[in-house]
Amino acid sequence: MPTSREPEFRRHRVVVLALDGLLPFELGIPHRIFGSPRDTERRPLYEIVTCSVRPPGPVQTDADFAVQVAHGPEALATADTVVIPASYELGPVFDEGVLTDELAAALDHIRPGTRLAAICTGGYVLAAAGHLDGRRAATHWSHAEHFQRLFPRIEVDADVLFVDDGDVLTSAGVAAGLDLCLHMVRRDHGTAVANDVARRTVVPPHRDGGQAQYIQRPVPDPQLASTRTARAWALGRLHEPVQLRDMAEQEAMSVRTFTRRFREEVGVSPGQWLTQQRVERARHLLEATDLSVDLVARDSGFGTAQSMRQHLQAALGVTPTAYRRTFRSGVDRACGATAEVEVDGSAGDVSGAPR
Repeated sequence: MPTSREPEFRRHRVVVLALDGLLPFELGIPHRIFGSPRDTERRPLYEIVTCSVRPPGPVQTDADFAVQVAHGPEALATADTVVIPASYELGPVFDEGVLTDELAAALDHIRPGTRLAAICTGGYVLAAAGHLDGRRAATHWSHAEHFQRLFPRIEVDADVLFVDDGDVLTSAGVAAGLDLCLHMVRRDHGTAVANDVARRTVVPPHRDGGQAQYIQRPVPDPQLASTRTARAWALGRLHEPVQLRDMAEQEAMSVRTFTRRFREEVGVSPGQWLTQQRVERARHLLEATDLSVDLVARDSGFGTAQSMRQHLQAALGVTPTAYRRTFRSGVDRACGATAEVEVDGSAGDVSGAPR
């Protein structure tokens, strides 16, 4: 009898485009995050290659050194995912929203259907190439107004750490590139694998809120309380109905003051934040346990399977059953890490809380 052959193992190829004026820290992010995940046989799940818009050679950074890049733009044609870190020397791309001939020729190597990701001002490159037209996108908060003015067909979101628009993803500045790359690992291989990478990198698997908490504002009155206690209190009760007024009471604030303070600190409303926490909790349970969909919905605070299905469909684009089928095997296959619910980063909905 003929024997069935196991499918050939193939690593997902990530090609990082290094541009003159790049930030060395951002150039290292894709290599650190995508270079960590392993399957149960300790085989790397990704292959990472760095290329330039020119033939192999030095690429100047924004520091006092250059990096030697071993691949030219032809490497972009081999990519499953292309990542473009920020650069401080984008020239007409930043000033006029127009690609240079050299950069346009390099981008022409990218195959249709390749996943595209940009960190911080790397988004200007995707925008100038037309990949963000009619889409929502993120960039560093200090560039958001300029980005929107230069590319009016893009819906710029200055509050979030990153935007996932399917085959095109963009992030805010510098460290938000970590959030973006961890998100792509999570999307590819599930929460357990992404959490393992985050632990090895010593960063949170999922950061609360968005850029609003990092935008410079007048120094607040030191007597003003934060909403940290209320968030910790709510995270311990995701499986229960959580009312906005109860969260406000944890900080001895009125609902109106609490809601304003919460949005200032976290970047989203209490209701949006709780929904995020519950979605993350449901993902963990679907991946790491054999609980029925009804029990997962109850334990993550959605109440009913139908409610959870609607929220997961909105957040992830898949049903709970489809998510489990995709990522449950991924947990067994990947690095053998045990998924865990992080104390300060996940999903949920708030009963009666305004959006």
